[in-house]
Amino acid sequence: MSDHRSSRLPEGIVLGDGRLNDEMVCSREILYRGNNGRCVERFYLPSGESYIFKPLTNNAQFGKEVWAHEQVLPLVGAGFPKIISYRVSGEVDLCWLIFEDLGPLSHEFNKESLLAVVRSAVVWHSLPVASFADVPLSGMKLGVEEMRAEVLAGREKFSGVGLLGPVWSRLESFIFSKKQVISHGDLHQGNYALVDGRLFVLDWEHAHLNLPYWDLYHVIDMAHPVFLKKMTRRLREEALDCYLDGVGAAVERAAFKKEYYLFAVVFSLWMLLLIEQDLQADEGKWSNEQLERQHDETIAGLEQLCECILKS
Repeated sequence: MSDHRSSRLPEGIVLGDGRLNDEMVCSREILYRGNNGRCVERFYLPSGESYIFKPLTNNAQFGKEVWAHEQVLPLVGAGFPKIISYRVSGEVDLCWLIFEDLGPLSHEFNKESLLAVVRSAVVWHSLPVASFADVPLSGMKLGVEEMRAEVLAGREKFSGVGLLGPVWSRLESFIFSKKQVISHGDLHQGNYALVDGRLFVLDWEHAHLNLPYWDLYHVIDMAHPVFLKKMTRRLREEALDCYLDGVGAAVERAAFKKEYYLFAVVFSLWMLLLIEQDLQADEGKWSNEQLERQHDETIAGLEQLCECILKS
């Protein structure tokens, strides 16, 4: 178990059972609910100061956010909310973090924020993995090979997706690269924002080693039930070119883009399987309307990606 206490917060602000101490808090508001049902909240002290309280929201991500803040984030260039206090315990219900409050954040999709986060990803993807201790080896989701196996096994479920037919043979035979980089792990639209023109990247609890395409897919092509995004062919190419400009001559651009398109098709098909499961269960944290919107956005992006593959 490890603890970091800050003199900026009153002693006892978090109880021994991992809950905020209501007697010391003036008000609180839920920001979102994690996969394990625990809530991330903004809370206010009598002094008027506000902070963000984040219990462990996904049990499998134990300890990763503190690791990222201590070892990676000082090197990435982008802003991030500072950890004010935390507790990491062998009992997951007792784990929590308190962050500085950046205030209300806008997660509206636009070209400026997209390119800002792509340029920043180049920085953490370029960090030498061997220089970090105890790097998390896996994230919350399956790896691309496991995703591909599930997608191919459920191939008949995608018969209605236009342009997918001639792409199947390429998906089956393609050998994905083995390059591993430090990955944010969950770089969807809700986890980054521009604040007064400066990029802030949030929620590093899913940080792990993965292909560079993992973060790029999340920021460019992953549809989200809440955060609306309309990706176009032109903007996708501009984002990939922005990343490749940052990486430089060490990467062959056409080959990189081809692998990205195939990776993104596998991930999008796998996401369609998840969305269908959530729609059938009808009991998750997203409404059917949100899931159907995510489904339609995923299909639209998937058809664009298939076009890119067939032209490459």
